[in-house]
Amino acid sequence: MSERSVIPIVANPAALDGDGTGCHAGAEQMQAAARAAGKAGMLDQYANDYPKGPHDQPQSMCPAFGSLRVGLRMRRTATILSGSACCVYGLTFTSHFYGARRSVGYVPFNSETLVTGKLFEDIRDAVHGQADPARYDAIVIINLCVPTASGVPLQILPKEINGVRVIGIDVPGFGVPTHAEAKDVLSAAMLKYARGEIAAGPVAAPRSGISDRPTVTLLGEMFPADPMIIGGMLDLLGLAAGPVVPTREWRELYAALDCAAVAAIHPFYTASLREFDAAGRPAVGSAPVGHDGTEAWLQAIGDACNVGQRMIDNAKNRFLPAIRSALATAPIKGRITLSGYEGSELLVARLLVESGADLRYVGSACPQTPASDTDRAWLQARGVQVQYRASLEQDIAAVNEFKPDVAIGTTPVVQAAKELSLPALYFTNLISARPLMGAAGAGSLATVINAAIANKPRMDAMKSFFGDAGSGDRAGVWEGVPVARPEFREHNRRRLEKAAKKRKAEEMI
Repeated sequence: MSERSVIPIVANPAALDGDGTGCHAGAEQMQAAARAAGKAGMLDQYANDYPKGPHDQPQSMCPAFGSLRVGLRMRRTATILSGSACCVYGLTFTSHFYGARRSVGYVPFNSETLVTGKLFEDIRDAVHGQADPARYDAIVIINLCVPTASGVPLQILPKEINGVRVIGIDVPGFGVPTHAEAKDVLSAAMLKYARGEIAAGPVAAPRSGISDRPTVTLLGEMFPADPMIIGGMLDLLGLAAGPVVPTREWRELYAALDCAAVAAIHPFYTASLREFDAAGRPAVGSAPVGHDGTEAWLQAIGDACNVGQRMIDNAKNRFLPAIRSALATAPIKGRITLSGYEGSELLVARLLVESGADLRYVGSACPQTPASDTDRAWLQARGVQVQYRASLEQDIAAVNEFKPDVAIGTTPVVQAAKELSLPALYFTNLISARPLMGAAGAGSLATVINAAIANKPRMDAMKSFFGDAGSGDRAGVWEGVPVARPEFREHNRRRLEKAAKKRKAEEMI
């Protein structure tokens, strides 16, 4: 019997309980079903790598968005999704939004194919059909919530087909808290695979060639200029910037692992850091942001790579005066609250503080990790409230409490701030999409933030002109002028109170 005919399936019909095909069964029920279907080890590892709390998990987009993004940004990599059609339809937005110019594969299913194991056969056939070494180096298959809960065993797929690597991962919303951490799930899976290839024998060099200097791998997505800025700093240490993980193609994974140290620019890549640790590579947290951050980072990188103190001091003397000058030339004067879900929130917070901003609160949807301890301690020593796993309610509460001159945050935080006539900026598109490192980063935020602060009189004028039009029961489209009907409100109040008393009485029977 051929390998393709042996299909051990651990299907769990309980995953289909509830509305539709199980999507709305609830996180607890879905997790219980996944554990019963043989996914307990994977879920326990996720719980350890990506701890939730103090609440259940942040309100964010589907976490699979992150893994899908990583695959779509890589050359010669195909991505196939296995999940409910509505989820897959929504996630394909990623390919359009980021201009990936490639298709996202989808293996559909129904209750019968899921429970009988036919879904796994369909996935296996889809992978075999896509495994063309002329087009692909790797194929990524991502289980969404329902296939994960029902135990679809991607781990038993062939590790390679026709020389094309096969990477199967589970990224359920009930196991991976945020899309940022889902980037780590796929990045770590690829690093682990690549580490095995390195151990087995010679591997391909990256397109850019092999550096004649020890390299520092950069962990976390960054503004395109930042790796080049970091590279200039490393040059004075006798080092070179290695690949950025998540990488843009498979062969860069080999170069990423062949480093002197890894810089955890984004600190939440817990599983990826575990792979670097297994490869014997030390990790350094934080990043060269602002004066203090750059000084501490240069020292830490130099120590990790056994660079002499004289070279470290030379690099500091070269870069720190320019950063100090840039900060002084472009000051930020105003009170700010900051929140986001990218993982770089604490780095931006440090830069804001060094730019002179009165930063009161920074919230991140990502968890506290050892790699962020330096940034957290620095901010807290300056009176900044740091909230990991921040909820939307906490972010909005900070805006309401501190009444900032500008609120930086996610879309709903920006909306809430503007309803209060407070200037607000979307973190992902307007803040994190700017250089943060070195002297270039030191002056990059001032222009957009000071411009936003200067817009406060315009927002006050608009609020004064429109009043409460469009808010509350005046929202919506009206053919005439809205007329208040307090008697309807009173009638509805009495009706609700009566219904509540009836329910209470029924509970006591």
